[in-house]
Amino acid sequence: MPILYSFRRCPYAMRARLAVRISGLAVDRVEVKLRDKPPAMLAASPKGTVPVLVLPNGRVIDESLDIMRHALAQADPEDWLAREDAAVIAANDGAFKHHLDRYKYPDRHDGDPIQHRAAGLEWLRTLDYRLAGRANLGGEARGLTDMAVMPFVRQFAAVDRNWFDAQDIPRLKRWLETHMASALFVAIMERTPEMQAA
Repeated sequence: MPILYSFRRCPYAMRARLAVRISGLAVDRVEVKLRDKPPAMLAASPKGTVPVLVLPNGRVIDESLDIMRHALAQADPEDWLAREDAAVIAANDGAFKHHLDRYKYPDRHDGDPIQHRAAGLEWLRTLDYRLAGRANLGGEARGLTDMAVMPFVRQFAAVDRNWFDAQDIPRLKRWLETHMASALFVAIMERTPEMQAA
């Protein structure tokens, strides 16, 4: 069985788990403690970040989007791959993630977290505008773009939920709440007995 090294709260790992779950791909999920990474994971992927998917043939996939595409290539019951917008995902993973990190972790970075929050909000307004007249970023049905972006928007919202809730981005907030309340997201966020004990 493939081994998926993951960390519950990591947005990159979340999006990989979302695609693995919807595809029905059976994996042995190993929840990683970031301060005590498994030697087998580091041997497979020396960069030491999650997620990492190790296939039975020894192939290693250690980029979250590549894991998503691999899982969906096995089975894509909701046709997520047809709703992939590479430009939106690139903007999320590039500029938005840059501002998110500096807003969420100001002690690790130079600069004003409030300025980075404002820059992040501009991207969220772009997404809110994109959601006008449709339920998801690629149309009515959820797709790869939604699942690739949502965990990062969730992380941004959680930094200061009262501030986020006060922003005038109603479509984006509805989109985020819908996906966070979905059975799919609830399932990939469940704690295993091993995680409870840790």
